[in-house]
Amino acid sequence: MGSQEVSNVDWQGKHVTVAGLGVSGIPAARALHERGALVTVVNDGDDERSRAQAAELEALGITVRLGDGDTLPGSTELVVTAPGWQPGKPLFTAAAEAGVPVWGDVELAWRLRGQDGREPAPWLAVTGTNGKTTTVRMLASILEAAGLRTAAVGNIGVSLLDAVLGDETYDVLAVELSSYQLHWAPSLRAHSGAVLNLAPDHLDWHGSMAGYAADKGRIYEGNRVACVYNAQDAATEDLVREADVEEGCRAIGFTLGTPGPSQLGVVDGILVDRAFVADRQKQAQELAETSDVNPPAPHNIANALAAAALARAFGVPPKAVRDGLRAFRPDAHRIEHVADVSGVTYIDDSKATNTHAAEASLASYDPIVWIAGGLAKGATFDELVTGAAKRLKGVVLMGADRALIREALARHAPEVPVVDLDRTDTGAMSAAVREAARLAGSGDTVLLAPACASMDMFVNYNKRGEAFADAVRELADESA
Repeated sequence: MGSQEVSNVDWQGKHVTVAGLGVSGIPAARALHERGALVTVVNDGDDERSRAQAAELEALGITVRLGDGDTLPGSTELVVTAPGWQPGKPLFTAAAEAGVPVWGDVELAWRLRGQDGREPAPWLAVTGTNGKTTTVRMLASILEAAGLRTAAVGNIGVSLLDAVLGDETYDVLAVELSSYQLHWAPSLRAHSGAVLNLAPDHLDWHGSMAGYAADKGRIYEGNRVACVYNAQDAATEDLVREADVEEGCRAIGFTLGTPGPSQLGVVDGILVDRAFVADRQKQAQELAETSDVNPPAPHNIANALAAAALARAFGVPPKAVRDGLRAFRPDAHRIEHVADVSGVTYIDDSKATNTHAAEASLASYDPIVWIAGGLAKGATFDELVTGAAKRLKGVVLMGADRALIREALARHAPEVPVVDLDRTDTGAMSAAVREAARLAGSGDTVLLAPACASMDMFVNYNKRGEAFADAVRELADESA
């Protein structure tokens, strides 16, 4: 399918199996049913919430099968899956054996766009191990500053199906895509795409680093204008080289250093563009100051450069880049300043759920009392600790896999004092903050950057961050 060609599938009477209830499954089931497809939803779970969701869909005439997500209904002509379902599930094995295609919700949205007769909005797509949501929201802010009708959609928590099929008309969409979503989106062809960085993550799902990287690289397939890569992460540039793009599409790098031709970078505190100018060899266009980026941590400046590159690829003027970055406010729990107490700065980066994100966070402050730990998801911590050792004044560890970090600290930073909190009760975070405050002095930063998932102790990283912020405010009240 060409980059802007609209798919004209005849859904009337087509037997479609939707795998999974939830954020993507329910909109997919509804959209397909409305178009005349005969929809069966299969779901692994059979709990109270699933039964309530099933009842709503069954009232529309959609068949729902709870408690068995592994068996392929016999008449299935197409499977539309939730992105998180692993490729090795028996449902997909059966589909492959039967010659039944499997699409994700992103693929379905791509195929359905423009079917109502409206001109489909181009997609500016972003993926990477870390920074996706921030970059996509920055991009949307820049596009809005240019007067364009846009929305930040996709893995950011806003259904692409809703954006494509809703009443709102867009000029362009800022689309966050996970590796899971890209795996199930074979015909996606973005206007321009970016891979921000690559580090080991979700390897249990993808099977290997090579499989993970290949799925990330799908974002470049068929790009029309720009493939944006991280000039300081060679693996992202390799993915551009391997991509099959449309004639005239350019490779555009971003770097925290001085940019070369066809790159965006930083010169004397200024974000500059040497890619979308008339003479790339001799010209550089000023876009914004690093102080316009909130917060101006190195990895966040990299996010801003990637967002700017995609916006410039879409023809956005320099002023809109500056205005959009100034207007942008980061989400909660992403390197969020909570308070200063007795000369100590407290930063909540609960969103740093893997080592790559924590590495970026730790590189932004010095000296640091680090609060870390949780579910490691198979990660190792030697490289992270080695890189941060000189910045660490102290470490407070909590959570199920804290021993892995403690052992890495013993190997690579034996002189750094470590507090090992062996508790998982609701007061554990408050205890962690108090221990960190005891280790910190005026001018230090207490940084929650767990490098681990939160589900051993908290519902999600948001709740973990909220517990940290509450504990810091309690400390501040006592010090007042």
